[in-house]
Amino acid sequence: MPWSSVDYPGRQAAVLFTSGCPWRCPYCHNSHLWQSEATLSWPVVRQFLETRVGLLDAVVVSGGEPLAQAAAVREALIEARLLGFETAIHTAGISARRLRDMLGDLDWVGLDVKGPFAKYDAITLRKGGGGAARESVEILLQSGKPHELRTTVHPELLSADDLLAMVAELAALGAPSVTLKSFRPSGCPEAQLSATYRPWLTPALEKELRAIMPGVVLSDH
Repeated sequence: MPWSSVDYPGRQAAVLFTSGCPWRCPYCHNSHLWQSEATLSWPVVRQFLETRVGLLDAVVVSGGEPLAQAAAVREALIEARLLGFETAIHTAGISARRLRDMLGDLDWVGLDVKGPFAKYDAITLRKGGGGAARESVEILLQSGKPHELRTTVHPELLSADDLLAMVAELAALGAPSVTLKSFRPSGCPEAQLSATYRPWLTPALEKELRAIMPGVVLSDH
């Protein structure tokens, strides 16, 4: 349950990590949480949060994938709000229905967009994720809920053309912004990705991306 000032922009938050995720993105920095395993019980977590009332602003549930344990996460969010905390999740949108059901108990959502929706199977190493992710993005945008769309960029997985296609897809759905973040080797289960990473942002690519989506946020470091 670390304290964080970056996992919910503008808030000081306790971050809870759930275990279990159906996807196997090779750049994942929390691959140790892919498998469901024993974690702290909610009563223990709640007891900790009670000592932070008035000191922290929010509770963020990350993972793993919070939507993989949607019922338990939603109950925790409800109790956190009763304690006076704002609530947020980090998700890849693996289930649009579960995300829709949870939105009323959330103040902010960080949604990871893996790439162009047609490339999801290749990136997640699972079938059918692109459709769920697209619907999740649509639901989030239509809800008006404060959020951040963000994408991890490794040029071996996402080419410049892929990034342009993805940003165009998101713009067509009505997204005003997506944050493109560079790959980080910490926790990555694929050593080859760390060895083959190279800077991906060029002036020409930046110009093309901003022509499609002026609000795109770019970070190549």
